[in-house]
Amino acid sequence: MANHKSALKRIRNSEVKRLRNRYQHKTTRNAIKKLLETSTKKDAEKLFPGVVSMIDKLAKKNVIHDNKAANLKSNMAKHVAAL
Repeated sequence: MANHKSALKRIRNSEVKRLRNRYQHKTTRNAIKKLLETSTKKDAEKLFPGVVSMIDKLAKKNVIHDNKAANLKSNMAKHVAAL
């Protein structure tokens, strides 16, 4: 267990950040699944900008790697274009 007040605070902060990152990451993954499951181009084009924004935010906060974000966006763009 931590002995310093600052270390205890760091543990508290880390836990809050971890839970927030987990929630946002899971929400984004669900949005991606929803987009990939859509069968109409109109619906997919409507969802696409929001999902891309979510992915960019995760990459900016280092929850996911920049290259992974680029790969996800590329795959989704291909899917939307193919509909």
